[in-house]
Amino acid sequence: MRFSQAVWQRNLNLYRQTLAHPFNQQLAQGSLEQDVFSHYIIQDAHYLVAYGRALAICGAKAFATEDIIQFTQGAKEAIVVERSLHDGFMKSFGISGQQFETTPQTLACHHYTSFLTATAWAESYPVVLAALLPCFWIYAEVGKDIVHQTAPNNPYQAWIDTYSGEEFHQAVQHVIQTIDQVAEHCDADTIEKMHQAYTRGAELEWLFWDGAYHQRQWPGLD
Repeated sequence: MRFSQAVWQRNLNLYRQTLAHPFNQQLAQGSLEQDVFSHYIIQDAHYLVAYGRALAICGAKAFATEDIIQFTQGAKEAIVVERSLHDGFMKSFGISGQQFETTPQTLACHHYTSFLTATAWAESYPVVLAALLPCFWIYAEVGKDIVHQTAPNNPYQAWIDTYSGEEFHQAVQHVIQTIDQVAEHCDADTIEKMHQAYTRGAELEWLFWDGAYHQRQWPGLD
């Protein structure tokens, strides 16, 4: 069994909980409160900067030349391409540049970005790959699953179209192929560390959406 198959099966219940989360279900229905989505967009924009840094470090640690290109380009796209989507949403939902710049990371965002950057610097290339994979893969699967139930005139349709689109899914498949190829040459201890890193990333994906849905702040700031 390939690593990707094993790790997906091990975390399937967690994915199902993520897909069933009110944030994603209401996003598909177009009924998600605008202030909840605005909160999410601001935090996700903060997150993408850290994710881009982690991808760049992953590229520096990569074994194959093609993977160096893949992840360094991914770092650029995480910040430039996806931030352009967020900028569009910020304008649509009346979020000013000053509001974004003066809004700090929430507890969930800080936890997730700290995990990614610490893992990227401290761990081996295979483990870094596993930590980064949930953001790619879970977003693609959520987009694919909810695109078929999206409501007409959904104000969040651009988000759904981005993560259910063929271009994004092809990029995700390339990452999955890369991690499977890398995992074939890893010992049992490294494979287990990869599983642990993926699971923690998947847990933090759920926590990020849950924190956005409830608009959780640091203690004392709610």
